[in-house]
This record gives sequence, C-alpha cells and structure tokens, in this order.
Amino acid sequence: MTSAQLNLIAPLDSPLPPPPEGDVFTPSQWATLLAIADTIVPAVEAPSTQSTNNLSIESSEYTTAVQGIQSIVPGNASPDAVQRYLAESASAAPGFKELIHRTFGHYIRDDALKGIRVILSALDTRAGCYLLTGYSTSFHLQPVNIRQQILQNWKQSYLTPLRQSVKAFSGLFSATWIKRSISINPILGFPRAPVHGKPGEGYDYNFVQLPPGDDPEIIDADVVIVGSGCGGGVCAKNLAEAGHRVMVVDRAYHFSAKHLPMSSTDGPIHLFHNGGVDVSDDSSVSFLAGQAWGGGGTVNWSASLQTQGFVRQEWADEGLPFFTSSEYQNCLDRVCQRMGVSTKHIEHNENNRLIIEGARKLGYAAKEVPQNTGGNKHYCGYCTLGCGAAEKQGPVVSWLPDAAKAGCQFIEGFEADRVVFEDIGGEKTAVGVQGIWTSRDEHGGVSGSNRYKRKVMIKAKRVIVSCGTLHSPMLLLRSGLTNPQIGRNLHCHPATAVSATFPQVINPWEGGILTTLCEEFTNLDGRGHGAKICAMTMIPSLVLPFQPWTGGLEFKLLASKLSRMCSHCAVVRDRDTGRVYPDPVDGKRVRIAYTPSAFDKKNALECVL
Repeated sequence: MTSAQLNLIAPLDSPLPPPPEGDVFTPSQWATLLAIADTIVPAVEAPSTQSTNNLSIESSEYTTAVQGIQSIVPGNASPDAVQRYLAESASAAPGFKELIHRTFGHYIRDDALKGIRVILSALDTRAGCYLLTGYSTSFHLQPVNIRQQILQNWKQSYLTPLRQSVKAFSGLFSATWIKRSISINPILGFPRAPVHGKPGEGYDYNFVQLPPGDDPEIIDADVVIVGSGCGGGVCAKNLAEAGHRVMVVDRAYHFSAKHLPMSSTDGPIHLFHNGGVDVSDDSSVSFLAGQAWGGGGTVNWSASLQTQGFVRQEWADEGLPFFTSSEYQNCLDRVCQRMGVSTKHIEHNENNRLIIEGARKLGYAAKEVPQNTGGNKHYCGYCTLGCGAAEKQGPVVSWLPDAAKAGCQFIEGFEADRVVFEDIGGEKTAVGVQGIWTSRDEHGGVSGSNRYKRKVMIKAKRVIVSCGTLHSPMLLLRSGLTNPQIGRNLHCHPATAVSATFPQVINPWEGGILTTLCEEFTNLDGRGHGAKICAMTMIPSLVLPFQPWTGGLEFKLLASKLSRMCSHCAVVRDRDTGRVYPDPVDGKRVRIAYTPSAFDKKNALECVL
C-alpha cells in the first residue's frame, strides 16, 4: 500500500459514552426547540412547493442561490448536491436530535436549562407567545418565514434573555447541524481526514487496571500528579527521571493516533471540557478547554511561543523574580528543545500567508510562530481534533512517554475528588489523592454499559495539582482549602474573529493552523496589554457557528463559501479578570464568572479595526 493510499484511510471511530437517561424536555418543548433549530438552519424551497416547515423564497431568489452555490462547489460534487444542501433542515440531519439531547442533558448548567424550558413553554401558549413574539399562534405552528422574522427581532430586543437566546441557539444548532449533516461536506469539499501527511503510530501506553470490588483500592507512590497536560507531563518526566515513583492520573481517557483526528461529533465530547460548550455566566464568552489524555496539548495548534519579556517582568514585580532569571530562560529552552520547536519547517497556508503579506503592506510587525512538531513539516489543520500523524509534540507524544520510560505509571478515567491532608509536625500536609476510577467497557472503549467504578486512594509524599485553569481551583476547594484567592484572577485571553471570502478556492482547513501572527497591537497601554492578530482553526463546525446569523438562507449561502474563506482573530491579553467557582446546585460543575472589561474590549476593537 502506498503512502498516498495510507493518507486516505479514515481514523477509527470513537463511540460516545451513553446519552443522558430520561428526557430533558417535554414533547411540546421539543416541538418548539426543533422549530427554532429549523428556523436557524431551514429547508429552503421555491414557492411552487410551499410548506410551513420550509423557508419559502421567490423562484428567482432560489434560482440565484442554486446557481451561486453551483459555481463554487467542487467539481466532483453530484449535480443535485446543491438542491439536497438547500433542502436539508437542521432536524432532518441524522442524529441531530440525539446530539442536542446529549448536549442539554449533560453539558448545560441547571439554571440555564430552567430558563430555556421557561421560554420554550411560553412559546407554546397564546399569552406567552404574544408577549415574546407579537403573535398569539404557537411558535412551532408558524411558517418558517414568520419564525425567522421573530428571531431576527429577538436579536434587537431590549430583553437580554431574548438576545442571548438567539445567540446561543444559532451557535448550538448550526454547529450541531454541521456535525451531523449529510449534505454540507460535498458542498464544501471538506474531507474527513487531512489529505497531507500520513497517519502515525504514537506511544503504546500501559494504564493501571483495577479489578471490580467494593473496598477502596490503595496505591502508593512518591509523587501523584493530577492532570496529564503540559504542566503535569513535564513534571512527570523530570521527577520520574530523577528516580521518584510517579503516578499521573487524569479524568480523561487516552485515544491512540489511529482514532485521530476525531470527527466533529466525537471530538468535542471526548477531547474537550463539558463537550466544548462552556460559556461564562453572562454568555459573553465561550470557552474551549482541552480535557483529554495529554490535556490541552492534545488539541492545541502546535504554536509554541515563549513568555514575553514584559509579562515576565510583571510577574517579577509581583514578587516572583525567578521569571526574569537566566534559570527560567534555560527552562523554556529545554522545553522547546525537547519538543523540536522551530520555524524551520513551516509552510504557510493562505490563512497565515495573508497575515504576513498584509502586515508587510501596512508596515506592521509580524513574525512566524515556532511550531512544536519535532523538526518535521506538519501541514495539518485538523489538530484541534487530535493529531493523527503523532507529530505534534504535546505531552502524549513527548513528555509522558519519556516519563513512562523512566518508570512513571498512569491511570486514566480517574475523577479526583479531593486532596487528602494530615497533620504532620504541626503542619497541614498533603499526603495523597482520593477519587473514583471508572473502567473502560469490555471492548476497550467508553460507550458500553458494563463499565464499573472503584474508589481509589493514592498515597504519596508529594501531590501536584495540575488539572488546568478550570479544575485545579475546583479540586483545591473540594479539598477544604479556604484561601479566598482560589479560583480568582482568571485570565482567559478573550478573542474575537473577522472573516472574509475570496474569489479563489483556499481550502483553509489545510495547513498549519497558527504559523504567523501580527504583534503591532500587543502593547497598546505601555504595560503589555493589547492583542495579537492570528489565524484560527477552520474546521467547519468550529468556525461557521461563530459567524453572525442574519437568516436561514443567508447562513447557508455563507457556509457554502467556507472553501474560499479566511478567518483571523484578535487575541487579547486581558488586564481585568474573572473567577472560577463551583456550581451552587451540584457543587461540582465548573462555573465561570467572566465579562470582558471596557478596557479589554477597546483593545480588541482597535486591533480588529
């Protein structure tokens, strides 16, 4: 088999865990919810086949839409592909309702779900519908044209819940439709797997397995590390190579390179926190945080920037002089050396080339971004869903295998409940971690119903908490620590994006995701606060839902142009902060209180304009 043929082999499937039990909505609420979904992404028809369930447009407008899309679809698309694309509504996509059910049942916090149920119920009553829409007819009984006008009015409403509802619904339903649609990929020419490079093998991990039992399992180690990401991986390698008995635990499960990149349906659920649908309390910011074996290093974009001087100086001024020392610089260099970080093998795609060329013409400061690809050319735009080539040198490929070779042990599927403390010599000292381990199923996956749980206590001389910005504070709080600063001072580098379409085919999902950036606006206040301009992932389900929704036909026309689109984002170094705290209902779900300040919004806007 040739390497060209190998490149066409799709990754292995990664079946999902069981969906939530029961139903999250009543039948009438489901009817209204799916009516909203089919308004966001409608079936578009000409008047001759008019139906209240489809978006009816004039024959001339329909013909123009068909011809416009036909002029840009790939040559291998079938003649009727455009008609199927326009005729497919959100709820008609196979598995759409099931994925929405999973999202609301598993990933939407309780107070938000209650608010959604109230709106859905109101839209099925005469009084509620009149109050919210101006019509006494139930929302799901209205023609799509009327429903669309209602949602467009909500976007301009003085009622915040209505504005937020349109934003949330349009993002969620368009993303879910793209993931499940059978008509969109032939229009875009988007392949399931990268067409460049070749599949890799990756490291063959040997995870600790526990037999079924009722008694807690006791495990001894010198050091237990909670979290297998970039921090935990580096610690594991250094400590194991120094001769310590190291145990790394993580709530996530490992998926080999043969499963990567995952599909747009499976990837967010297996590889991201909360299914990839985290939002701040006020819905002003959406968060995409890695929750995979290897942490964020499994889903990042290969970009490897060293800490900037003004940031290091700021930390030193706050009482941490180590960060301006040569020893810290040596640490950075060692990390970069291990991962083969360099700019030598970069080949820019069009999305990144435009930043370099645009900055040159405007006289702006721009540069190439070093890549952690182990000295290899890595022309792949799918790494947000995992690196199937096993070239990106995240913890799964580099630090954790190094640690394993030095004797480190690993436990996947371990939900750390708390750090255990004892009084030793009059001081409160961490002596281990307690949690719940969940096995894989009989087929080695996580989708079966025959998995079992064990209580586990890992005793250790040292405990390292390295489970990310969201979960490290949560674990510390569950462990009884009361420092009021835990969870506060949250910086998240909020970003806003600008997109443009071009006459020529670009296929922006091909090539390294982030290989250039413009630094012209990084220091707008003289203290290192500003924004960087960089490219972003162009996976359809991750970029199209963030485009402004103005109407059903308009969304489909815009989505059809993705192969000719580029998107750049302004990533802000935020001055002002938020906090992470436990959900007051269940005590475990992560809540994020964060609203970009006027100062940080101004910096983002100046960068965008």
